[in-house]
Amino acid sequence: MTTMESLIGLVNRIQRACTVLGDYGGGDNTFSSLWEALPSVAVVGGQSSGKSSVLESIVGRDFLPRGSGIVTRRPLVLQLHKTDEGSQEYAEFLHLPKRRFTDFGAVRNEIQEETDRITGKAKQISPVPIHLSIYSPNVVNLTLIDLPGLTKVAVEGQPETIVEDIETMVRSYVEKPNCIILAISPANQDIATSDAIKLAREVDPSGDRTFGVLTKLDLMDKGTNALDVLEGRSYRLQHPWVGIVNRSQADINKNVDMIVARRKEREYFATSPDYGHLASKMGSEYLAKLLSQHLENVIRSRIPSITSLINKSIDELESEMDHLGRPIALDAGAQLYTVLEVCRAFERIFKEHLDGGRPGGDRIYGVFDNQLPAALKKLPFDRHLSLQNVRRVVSEADGYQPHLIAPEQGYRRLIEGALNYFRGPAEASVDAVHFVLKELVRKSIGETQELKRFPTLQADIAAAANEALERFRDESKKTVVRLVDMESSYLTVDFFRKLPQEVENKGGNPQAPVTDRYGEGHFRRIGSNVSSYVGMVSDTLKNTIPKAVVFCQVKEAKQSLLARFYTQLGKKEGKQLSQMLDEDPALMERRQQCAKRLELYKAARDEIDSVSWTR
Repeated sequence: MTTMESLIGLVNRIQRACTVLGDYGGGDNTFSSLWEALPSVAVVGGQSSGKSSVLESIVGRDFLPRGSGIVTRRPLVLQLHKTDEGSQEYAEFLHLPKRRFTDFGAVRNEIQEETDRITGKAKQISPVPIHLSIYSPNVVNLTLIDLPGLTKVAVEGQPETIVEDIETMVRSYVEKPNCIILAISPANQDIATSDAIKLAREVDPSGDRTFGVLTKLDLMDKGTNALDVLEGRSYRLQHPWVGIVNRSQADINKNVDMIVARRKEREYFATSPDYGHLASKMGSEYLAKLLSQHLENVIRSRIPSITSLINKSIDELESEMDHLGRPIALDAGAQLYTVLEVCRAFERIFKEHLDGGRPGGDRIYGVFDNQLPAALKKLPFDRHLSLQNVRRVVSEADGYQPHLIAPEQGYRRLIEGALNYFRGPAEASVDAVHFVLKELVRKSIGETQELKRFPTLQADIAAAANEALERFRDESKKTVVRLVDMESSYLTVDFFRKLPQEVENKGGNPQAPVTDRYGEGHFRRIGSNVSSYVGMVSDTLKNTIPKAVVFCQVKEAKQSLLARFYTQLGKKEGKQLSQMLDEDPALMERRQQCAKRLELYKAARDEIDSVSWTR
């Protein structure tokens, strides 16, 4: 195989693989970019300009539907693959990947049926392409795109927008900078009215991408010829015009073989008094070679950018494969190892949230630094230690026997009642930290890439982590409530011993009235003393509650969040482990696609490296 055939064959294989993977026409952006980076040839012409005949001449087979009016109603992406001499010719459709067609009459019927499947039997059009590959020793490696013929008016059964719809579809192909335009014009019409040349001039004003093909030379009026066009005097292109002589309708009706038709075409130009001097540069065989040679030059110039795109795509796909994970082993030991590795990845991210490597852990400090102090300040001590309530509590504590010196029982009841209020903020702090920890578990699960492929394991870890957090919360609540109860169970005696003693009477006269023992000032002093003691306890709890919460919840979550889960995991059998590693079908499909694409790109890179670029 020549260097040229290797180059074009490589492009064909890459385009074919992109198509098979479903990326051309709306799939993966990278693959669409790769397709568009590769050159192809779009066949453009008006209706009945001879497009189908040109394609069949290049292929050497009669395989396209024929008829009057609009026959090509969907783009036909035709990939020609040159095979070894003597090998059998066959065709394959993308939508029928396991079926080989050796009867090209059946190929024609399948094109018609597949067209009707999308557009119906009316004369509607569709931009959804039909992909056809032909393998033959009689073709050159080439990708051709047969597009619906340009028209000027809508006929019966077509929408009024058919003219614009066809032009828009054709433009979507030929406007791409890597598209080579094969502009088909019939020789028996004025070139100035050619729809193909008009469109090509608009999208390729320099003419670098346009090849002009003049058909139906044998149908021109006697005494006239198309030399002015073929020799570039009527309309000059960067590339030479090529004349084609298609099979006559009589030949088509008689099913004249395309090989015979090619021979007749060569004889026509060789014996023509008008075109004999151009015979070596006319005909469908020359056109195929010309396009193939041009494609080689284009591919050579595109190789650096194609290689760069392929290398970038390989890096991206390998990175994605790492995220998606490799296929799961079947033995229980390997499956257990996978589960443990995924769990450790989750725990590592969870700890990073707590330790500050990732956001979220600071919210726990916010509970202690803002929420707890604010809740303590809002406790209703003013109401509890109001003059009226202090008098009531002290009086009820005295019972039938008023206190003699200091109302100790009244003090105790007031303090115990006040300290009970601390239960609410203490338990609220536990719940707030519990909420933060649950949220961090949820975020950590979402951020653990390894978990995304195992929804069952993801749910199991979430359930185990939340169950553990519930246990930690229960233990933490018990602990902080104990802290409050401890403050209530034993009062700090030195605090009260340091308080100034009340004076019993004035002047030491036992007959003097007792100093306001049941007056307003007396009860205010009691309320003030209790308030000072409660304030001292509040300062203590403000420090000890966070310590208890961190010890019982945060530290336990860091050290043993999945401890019970690991214990249960060791008791599971292979079938249960397989169920835990039951992957999301969509993710499995994505991994398979990535693996196929990665294989394609690496094969393409290897082939590019293996081809000699020297002429």
